[in-house]
Amino acid sequence: MRQERIFSSPSQGAEILFAAPWSAIEKLLLAALCLATLFFTIVTPPFQAPDENQHYMKALLLSEGRILTEQRGTAIGADLPRAATDLRDVDFPAETPGVLHRYDYAQIAKAAIADPERPGTTFADFPNVANYAPTLYAPGAAGLLIGDTIGLPRMGAFYAGRLVNALVALAMLVAALRLMPFGRAALLAVALLPTTAYQGGSLSPDAVINGLGFLALALALRVGFAPPTLARGVALFVVGPLLALAKGVYLPVMAAGLHLPAGRRDLRAWLVPGLILIAMLLGAISFVAWQKYSGGSQALYHIVSRKTGEMVMTAPLGEQLAVILGDPLGYAHILISSVIERAPVYLLQIVGRFGWNAILLPLLAYPLAGLMLASAVASGAGVRFSVMQRLWWLVVVLGTALLIETAMYLTGTPPAADYIQGTQGRYFLPILPLALLALMPDRGLRLAPPVFALSTLLLLAVAALTVFDSFWVHGFITHNGMPPHSSARNALLLPSPRW
Repeated sequence: MRQERIFSSPSQGAEILFAAPWSAIEKLLLAALCLATLFFTIVTPPFQAPDENQHYMKALLLSEGRILTEQRGTAIGADLPRAATDLRDVDFPAETPGVLHRYDYAQIAKAAIADPERPGTTFADFPNVANYAPTLYAPGAAGLLIGDTIGLPRMGAFYAGRLVNALVALAMLVAALRLMPFGRAALLAVALLPTTAYQGGSLSPDAVINGLGFLALALALRVGFAPPTLARGVALFVVGPLLALAKGVYLPVMAAGLHLPAGRRDLRAWLVPGLILIAMLLGAISFVAWQKYSGGSQALYHIVSRKTGEMVMTAPLGEQLAVILGDPLGYAHILISSVIERAPVYLLQIVGRFGWNAILLPLLAYPLAGLMLASAVASGAGVRFSVMQRLWWLVVVLGTALLIETAMYLTGTPPAADYIQGTQGRYFLPILPLALLALMPDRGLRLAPPVFALSTLLLLAVAALTVFDSFWVHGFITHNGMPPHSSARNALLLPSPRW
């Protein structure tokens, strides 16, 4: 993609080439992303994004002007309208493992007229997300409130919540792409992965988390490698706390903007690193403040152990932390072995595994995604960076990934387990653009952008067909792990429900 000079960066002591105005290919791909996200918003059945049922309850709580949950016995949640809770409990219950499940549009129509038969409130249990910050749910809650205000039934308000959530996520992505000073294809490629678009089209806070992660990365790079401005400094101090409230483990991604100033004796040269570090500190303070305000209590919940298949309870954070501190080398072995064991699953989930991780793309779509990401990298950053700068970016990526895994060991794994439970590939999406950027050559290959575009459009088309066919036409069966297949040809060319 063409590059143009805009200015010299005093902090670099050399010319920096910033991304040229958007190319026709970039505009086409952004339009495709918007269409794909809105497609998934409409076509994905209710509660078919991971934990969307619990996220819906949390957003509904916020839409009613409440922030904190309460505990009743072993349940953690709040009193909510029965007409809303019955959407999941009655109209769209969880599918039975091993049984073919297919949605029908009549289910939507029936749910849309059921509200009058469901008066009053009931206690809704959503422990997994009870302590999440309300900022994560503000867009979805706004959509639910809009739906209620204009008189939509609960079913209609649910889709309104999804729509607003998707639009806010896309707006943050566009802002991030505009701020991205170089290597824009790295960010665009991750945003175009089917998983990113699928989560963006749901009521899950992943839409907001990914958007804030992309925005924080782009803003940190812009502040770090361009002359600072008041507006960017203020934005940094706003985005940092919002990112920490979304998921504190992603806060280190802002360190991507750090580099050693060329003029080390000039105190002004240290202004930019100082701004980034202050923004990160404000984020950490915001995270701690929310935990204190919300009570900071960890919500324990039951999970199915991926080792034994038995129902087990997650460990108290303090006890699990004692396990790590008591044997750091033992935990390092747990970390490495878990990542090696789960890496293939992460790769599948990063690209696209729909529903509650039950539906796979045709297997040939995954190397196609590899081609898409590789061609994005081959498009080039348009800027010359030192090896040390690239290594620093990879350190930030690796460190953040380790924080993600450790957070899941502390809060989502059985006591003293010799494995890590609950980590999903989509958790790594906010840091993936930085990993791609670190691998980008200074100058791109001429054929890379068209290959990037063609592979992306084909991948999104395959993903859209997979979702529509699996949910509404053929149906799907929930499997633990890779589903069985009758032929290699089916597995390569068809969605997993047709294997």
